[in-house]
Amino acid sequence: MDKRVDVVEVRDEPEEPGWEVDPEDEQGVALVTFVGRQLRARREASGLRAAEFATAMGYGEGLVYKVESGKRIPRPEYLEKADEVLGAGGAVAAMKDDVAEARYPKKVRDLADMEARAVEIGAYVAHGLHGLLQTEGHARALFEARRPAYAQGEVERMTAARTARQSIFDRLPGPTLSFVQEESALRRPIGGTMEWRQQLERLVQIGQLRNVTLQVMPTYREAHPGMDGKIELLKFQDGTAVGRSEGAFNGRPVTDPKQLRILEMRYGIIRAEALAPGETLAFIEQLLGET
Repeated sequence: MDKRVDVVEVRDEPEEPGWEVDPEDEQGVALVTFVGRQLRARREASGLRAAEFATAMGYGEGLVYKVESGKRIPRPEYLEKADEVLGAGGAVAAMKDDVAEARYPKKVRDLADMEARAVEIGAYVAHGLHGLLQTEGHARALFEARRPAYAQGEVERMTAARTARQSIFDRLPGPTLSFVQEESALRRPIGGTMEWRQQLERLVQIGQLRNVTLQVMPTYREAHPGMDGKIELLKFQDGTAVGRSEGAFNGRPVTDPKQLRILEMRYGIIRAEALAPGETLAFIEQLLGET
């Protein structure tokens, strides 16, 4: 059965990097492969050849084949258009959130899942800014500075994964969040002066949220319990918790109450020695005035 389709202009620009399938991510590969098969089955059931479907979609035929064979992660707008062309009634578009997550490395997805379930998060970062606080440009500059160098697609993939985690600030009700940052991290102009300024402005915005406590550890403080590295604590609704410190328990995640109390004690001392939240915001605004 032939089916008439509307002809639209085919987009022939290069595919955006960062939407390739990671062959080592079995879960992601399985999901993208399943979605590709579903799209092909629906296309064939509609009586559309791949070329006809590509024309109706406004994409190249090569991209259609890559998506249907599970070699390319379809972007959300691709799935929305496919839903419209195939008359799927929302069934295809509904997959876009799950498919978009397949773009992110598994370890990042696991971390984002824990952060999404947490009712309380506390973090001290010895070097740089915590991932939840970074602007997109700040994160990209960090990934571009890695050596050995990442391919540009991997840079985009990691950047998108890091910024996607920041949806935690939009949760209602929001979790209780506490961050302690070293002063030196706020003074380093990652990404250049303009990006540095945007990062400082972002910190001011986050620090004003009612469920967030942002503090700076001034460089004039002497040794404190965080000198060995990052400390992070996540607490969940059921009363369980997980913590990790680069300077304790070989850096492994811990859930034992005794070990968690040690991390909580260290983090509590760090918070007590850092600038108060109001002092911290005043300090960041002072830095903004100096840029």
